[in-house]
This record gives sequence, structure tokens and C-alpha cells, in this order.
Amino acid sequence: MALFSGILFVFLLPGALSTPILKVSDAQWHTLNTTVGGRLHAATPFSLPCFSKYNNLTVSVDEASCAAIQANYTSPTFRLQSFSANMNVEFETCMSTQSGCLLDTTNPRSLLATDETSCNQGEIPPYYIDVSTASDIQAAFKFSGATGVPLSIKNTGHDYLGRSRRRDSLGLWTHNLQTMNYDAQFVPEQCDSAPRKAITVGAGVTTQQVYEFADANNAIFIGAYAQTVGVSGGWLMGGGHSVLSPSFGLGVDRVLEIKIVTPDGKLRTANACQNADLFWALRGGGGGTFGVVIESTHLVEDRIPIQVINMTFTPTAANLQEYFEILVNTSAKWGAQGWGGHINRVPAGIIYVNPRLSLSEATASMAQLVAFAQANNGTATIETLSSWLPFFTRFIVQVQAPVGNSMVIGSRLMPQALFQTTEGRSRLVAHLLNQTAEFGMPYIPVSTPISFNYTPGTTSVTPAWRNSLWELSSGFVWPYNSTLPQIRAVLGTVHDFVHEQLTALAPDSGAYINEGEVYESNHEYTYWGTNYARLLEIKKKYDPNELLDCWKCVGWKGAAQFPCYPDLAA
Repeated sequence: MALFSGILFVFLLPGALSTPILKVSDAQWHTLNTTVGGRLHAATPFSLPCFSKYNNLTVSVDEASCAAIQANYTSPTFRLQSFSANMNVEFETCMSTQSGCLLDTTNPRSLLATDETSCNQGEIPPYYIDVSTASDIQAAFKFSGATGVPLSIKNTGHDYLGRSRRRDSLGLWTHNLQTMNYDAQFVPEQCDSAPRKAITVGAGVTTQQVYEFADANNAIFIGAYAQTVGVSGGWLMGGGHSVLSPSFGLGVDRVLEIKIVTPDGKLRTANACQNADLFWALRGGGGGTFGVVIESTHLVEDRIPIQVINMTFTPTAANLQEYFEILVNTSAKWGAQGWGGHINRVPAGIIYVNPRLSLSEATASMAQLVAFAQANNGTATIETLSSWLPFFTRFIVQVQAPVGNSMVIGSRLMPQALFQTTEGRSRLVAHLLNQTAEFGMPYIPVSTPISFNYTPGTTSVTPAWRNSLWELSSGFVWPYNSTLPQIRAVLGTVHDFVHEQLTALAPDSGAYINEGEVYESNHEYTYWGTNYARLLEIKKKYDPNELLDCWKCVGWKGAAQFPCYPDLAA
């Protein structure tokens, strides 16, 4: 081991001595640390303070730190503060070797998870840079090019595909880029366009932060459905859906400008008037691919009232078909009216919002669903809230996806055409009944830009977004101590569900890259459709030395580069 400027460099990965990161000399690490102003840090697993063994070596338990981790193991805001924490913990581990450092999500204080168990590095990068300036990122790209050490980029840790992690990489953590600015007269650099109301956020700013900031400036920011999603990271670059998207579009429809360090080492401003090809690629091409974002600027809406329906009921064999028929038969009308939201699993029901209708119009629109709830001992409330922030505060924090567990999801965008014919509606209802019988109630984000006035060709997400009504999905979890065969079984179940059931419903559709299936068989078409070839050209232009790579991203080099993903065929 070597000590440089207060940083303890410990070679953490026994048995991996052929990896590039362990061939880097002490002098090279020291130079990098000096270049980035001492912001190079050694990373250890999130739950290490609770273990007495680390990589099979005896260490001391840190009782105080462990108690805090146990108390907050499933808290997204607590996990947000740690480079080593993911919202879904399987990507803290190396699944293929069952090497990791997890507590029992159902009882984080359980000693069964820690006694006589070694906490291992898993997929956590041994070292990371706490990014403060563009020059930190430029130094990382230079270092990677000179040493062969791969890079990984992490913002908040919301990542169902594990793209923010890579074993033996140098991590770049953008969480502490925390600037926010409101401009009522924003014009993108070098553009001669009309001023617009916009908010510029640093790459580490979360949805809750920007929602509160926008509301304080009498504005609404169109963002994600969880308080700790990063505004400028993978959410945006993968598309960025919102329950307000039916009326206001995806995140990529609303971003006006992005400042990014590309792998060729240049700090660039990308908008419609400069680096326009890169701007197009960033508007849907996915995170971790074209560079590291410093900040992004987004169009905002005036602060306006919204209508909300919150409906719940207890599903039974007698009422499920009627419920699904109401949803399927009415969703095209609801989409045209501007409704968006989530069809929930627990409790069963919906939470929808609408920024376009009056309360009386909203009540008339949802009359059939309200009558269903009342007839089935459910509840249904339709009300006007003063703006988006009160809705977020009251509803989203309570129903956002749980964290701290191992979870995999699979999804497909369901085209509007499926809802417009008797045969299509019947097939969809039959699928929902079968999915419920096999896996439980479905979880369905209703967050497509179905009634947004989109200019064709301006973004690089799959065109399937533009003619779809639902993102039909399902999620599966497994215990912290599952064996490799058990993990493979869950991953295989999701893969088969997506490709045998969801794809059969919508064979020519696509999926949201941020909520896709980990082992998606045809990811180029599924995530980007006909846009993939152009995206690959742009990737090669700005990353000529192929310094950035992540799982199933544009230009992906293949599974051999990511050995922690289990081989489903094994």
C-alpha cells in the first residue's frame, strides 16, 4: 500500500492482478491526485462498517457508522450521499462471483448477514474522483487514455442496468456539482432565438431540489417520479419520462443546452446552434456514453394548478377484468386529455395528474373509474392542487420505488394502436390478467409524450415513444443472500417475460433504456430504433479512442468487458 496526500491506496482486489487498475504505478496515482486537487479517493463498500472481514482480511467494525447505515439502509436520501451506494444493491456486488457486501434489506440489523462473512469490493470501483470542475474530468480522460484504466460515471445511483458501475474502473462522481440558476430570458449560446424561461442545474442536482427551486421561482420543472433521481444524468440522456410528459414532453424535448466534457478532452456546449450533432445524441442516446455532463439547462413551465385523482381498491377475481377493461378502453381518451401518472401495484389503483383540465372536466373524465372504486369498496378522490410541488410532496415520496434491495425490471412501450382496436384491447386485457396471475399486479408508468407537439427528428430516443400510451413493466427482487443459480433464475424470468410476453404484444415497439431489461436481446433497435446508426457515428466522432463503455450502451464492446453480469446460458 502507499500513502499519497492523505489518501490510502490499497489494492483491494485479490486475484485480479491482471486488471489495468492494478498495473498503475504509485507515481501515476499520485500525479492524478495532485492534478485533481486531492479529490481522488479510495472507495470501500457502503456496508463495510458493519463487517469484521474485508476481502477476507480482519478489520474493525465501526459501530457508530454501522448503526447509521442499518437505520438508513433503505433511505434514498441517505444512499445519495455515498459514492459506494446504489439504489438497487445488486450493482454494488459482482453478481457473477457473488462477491459483495450486503445487509438483509428486510432486517438490516440482522447479524446473519455479517457474522463470519467477508465484505468484498464487488463492482465498486477501488478509486473515484469527486468531480468539482471540468478539469477533473479532463484529467480522468487523459489518465484513462494513458493507463488503460476504464472509467465509470455515477451521479445518484438510480440505475436499473448497472451502467454507473464497472469493476476495476476509475469512478467519476458528479453528485457534488450542485449549482442551480433560474433565467426568465434564457437564450442558448450562439443561438438567435426567442428568450425562454429556463433553469440551469449542475449535474448532481436531484429532482426534489429542482422541484423546490422551480416552485420558489413560480415555475414547474418536468422531471422524474423519485426524489433522488439526477436531473442531468442518465434520466435526461436516456429520454427522461415524467407523469407530466403527455402534455409537456420528455426531458429530452425540454433540454435547451448541455455542457459536457467529451472523451477527446474538450469542454463543449451542445445546443441546437453548436455541436448540434452531439446535442441530438445526448437527447436520448443514453448516459455514460458521449461524455460527462457538467450542467444542463431546461425549459420550465409557469406555476399552474393541476388536477389529481388518487384511486385505490382491493383486487379480486370478480373485479380485475372490469378494472383492466376500464384502463385499456379509456387510456387513449385519457392520453389525449393530458392525463399521466402511474398504475400502481401496492396499493392497487392509480395516481394520475392533469395540467390541462378543470376540476369539473377532470371529474367527468374519470367518472367511470370513480364509479368502479365506489362499487368495489375502494376509494377515489379528485382534487385540485395549487401546483406540482404540493403533489410531489404529498404523493410521490410515499410511492416512489423502494431502494436498498436487489431488483431487476423489464418493460416495453405499448403503442396507441393496440388500444384502438377491439382485438388489440382484448389481447392487452388478457395479458394483464395473465401477468397478474403469474407475477402480481402490473406496474405501469403512464408517462409517454402522447399529446405533446413533437418536432420529428429532434431527439434520438426510439420513435416508439411518440405513439405509445403506456410503459408496461414488471419488477422482481431477490434476497441479499441468494445463490448464483437463484439470481440467474430471477434474471432469466425477467428476460423471458419481456421477450415472450411483452414483445409479443408490441413486436415493433421499443423500450425506455433507463427501465429496460438487463439482457435485452436487440438493444440497438429496442432503445433507439432507426437512430442507432447515426448515434454510433457520433459516438466514434467524440470518443475516437473508445474511452467510455457501459452495459448495452451505444458502441457497447460486449459482455466480456463486464464480467460481473451473470451468463444466463451457464
